[in-house]
Amino acid sequence: MSEAIDYSIFVGTSEDGLAQMSLAIDGIDCAACIGEIENGVKALPGVVRARLNYSTHRLTVAWSDGAAPDRVVGQLEALGYRAHPFAGRAEESEARHARWLLRCLGVAGFAAMNIMLLSVSVWSGNVTDITPETRDFFHWISALIALPAAAYAGQPFFQSAVRAIRSGRLNMDVPITIGVTLALGMSVLETAMSQPHAYFDSAIMLLFFLLAGRYLDHEARRRTRATAGNIAALRGEMAHRIGADGVPIRVPVQALQPGDTILIHPGERVAADGVVASGRSAVDESLVTGETLPRALKAGDHVYAGSLNGEGALHLTVTAGGENTLVDDVQRLLDGALAEKGAYVRLADRVARLYAPMVHLTALVSAIGWLLAGAGLHDAVMIAVAVLIITCPCALALAVPAVQVTAAGRLFRAGLLINAGDMLERLAAVDTIVFDKTGTLTLPEPALALPRGADPELVALAGRLALSSRHPLAGVIAGRAKGPALEHVTEVSGQGIEAIIDGRRARLGSLSFCEATAPADLPADASLIAFRHGEKVLVMGVAQALRPDAREVVAELKARGLDVRILSGDRPAAVVPVAEALGIVAAEAGLNPADKIAALDALKGAGRRVLMVGDGLNDAPALAAAAVSLSPASGAAVTQAHADAVFLGRRLWPVLAAVDGARTAARLMRQNLAIAVGYNIIAVPLAIAGFVTPLVAALAMSGSSILVTVNALRAARPGRKEEAVGDDGAAGETVALTEVAA
Repeated sequence: MSEAIDYSIFVGTSEDGLAQMSLAIDGIDCAACIGEIENGVKALPGVVRARLNYSTHRLTVAWSDGAAPDRVVGQLEALGYRAHPFAGRAEESEARHARWLLRCLGVAGFAAMNIMLLSVSVWSGNVTDITPETRDFFHWISALIALPAAAYAGQPFFQSAVRAIRSGRLNMDVPITIGVTLALGMSVLETAMSQPHAYFDSAIMLLFFLLAGRYLDHEARRRTRATAGNIAALRGEMAHRIGADGVPIRVPVQALQPGDTILIHPGERVAADGVVASGRSAVDESLVTGETLPRALKAGDHVYAGSLNGEGALHLTVTAGGENTLVDDVQRLLDGALAEKGAYVRLADRVARLYAPMVHLTALVSAIGWLLAGAGLHDAVMIAVAVLIITCPCALALAVPAVQVTAAGRLFRAGLLINAGDMLERLAAVDTIVFDKTGTLTLPEPALALPRGADPELVALAGRLALSSRHPLAGVIAGRAKGPALEHVTEVSGQGIEAIIDGRRARLGSLSFCEATAPADLPADASLIAFRHGEKVLVMGVAQALRPDAREVVAELKARGLDVRILSGDRPAAVVPVAEALGIVAAEAGLNPADKIAALDALKGAGRRVLMVGDGLNDAPALAAAAVSLSPASGAAVTQAHADAVFLGRRLWPVLAAVDGARTAARLMRQNLAIAVGYNIIAVPLAIAGFVTPLVAALAMSGSSILVTVNALRAARPGRKEEAVGDDGAAGETVALTEVAA
């Protein structure tokens, strides 16, 4: 009897009243998958819509009566794709905002192109023989295009300015709104009075450049969060809850309540904190505590969410979160660490508070000064408009976001997804890197270590027997199989599995089960598995292996003047070989989450700016407490949620790429800020002196924006050393902590 699946918590309602669910899809390789997935799902009875976003690998399905979400998931699995529900309510709102910004940008761009065509005719005609009637006609056509376009495209700035004024403060959108409004108003007045100059082109160009920067910044951050969200969704965070009739039903982990009984199958991750009600097994808690050796469990033992179950099935009673549980300890530490990080105030906010009132004051003083000097009201107002436009914070607003967007694209190509907008600025100031060991410096999955002189045929035979085992460590041995799985395999609970091969009994499991002794040349931290076939005995170790490029990356980080350290929750016997292999002197082992935070506080007290790289639940508080933090995509969901960036793949070189990219980005940000400030130092006095018309002011403002944008594009180029390490890492082999036989 197949178990039922409860997806109700993920089902929402679409705008047209249909049931709707979003799914993160794994296995999409090319654009041809779009039609296959959409057509395959729409073939189900009751499905009305199926739309796949190829860039985010997100499928949205809407259905009426007759369809069910489990059938949709089943259909996708039949097509060869792995699908998991994605609860992305906040992201849907962000996507709508991005589409709105893009529409505003499109309207501003369309209007700017048409108005500039008309303006070129007027500019050339003013110095030749254009008649006043023709010039006024072109101005009125420009007004018909500019006024509705500005009313629509300027909404992001107008709404923000209104909210700021209502709350009694000023932001950068206030001078933008005033400058655009005055430019358009004076242009209409000038056109009505048949004057030679109008400034519709200035106002629309200003909106276009500002919207381009705002959309690019928003879209880059949204796509990064969407991809990182897919990683978490594809974990399939479901649990097998035992119903009142004793039948297990799959439910999201969010639906579990204290007192529920859940079934943990062999090889599954534990879905919640709880107490073992029945069953015996061993769990791998490396993702939770950093300890690499499995812990034996029996009835009455407590187990933590995120632990990997071994060969035995467990019935677990979900417990209420008390003050002494690991999750509560971690959450309390996270709250404290995040509160401390919240004290940082971004430079852009400080600049905005000072910049906006200074712009208004400068424009007002300029107008009053010219009036006192005997100028007419028209000239004084136009000079004030020129000051507002030429000092418009377009270059200043683009100075940092343009670099961030470009650098984020470079890091995305390197396999690093940024979650925090100011991560690059903080990372550039780092002088110390602290690594967790398990799953960070080492690969998340273990590697097979063999004794010297191991018989390859015996290893292959053990692999064929391991294909029939559900023990998580057996999968490592099964990878060496050369041939199909063996038949008539018997499992001995808590011991291993056995079968008859070529008339002789074969066993795979514990040392005692196989009547074997441990050889001396296997890693001290390895979990030992024995294989016996008749009189032939082979003892293998399953141990952690370094990431392929860990040695090169650590060496490059040291060459850049960074102090590299290890803080691990694992045993000293497991940490010391890693530190020695990588040449890291400062390495501490056996640390709990509070110990890690204390170590980071000590470094912070010594004036160090620390980058923390970790993957386990026990690393989450340290990630939040550090100046900046990274987590591998294989890490626990809570670590990804509190890390400033997530890196993908088996290699460690995205950490190096992040450091290099952040330093380059910080340098370019400073250059762009210097360009923006220098531009204002030169341009503002000219505008105040009356040498700049609003049109020239708009062109100067646009020129400064283009200059900082072009300079920001330099952040897309990776350094030669960084590129070389990335190439080497891609081609490198997994390096075990000890000699691993073929």
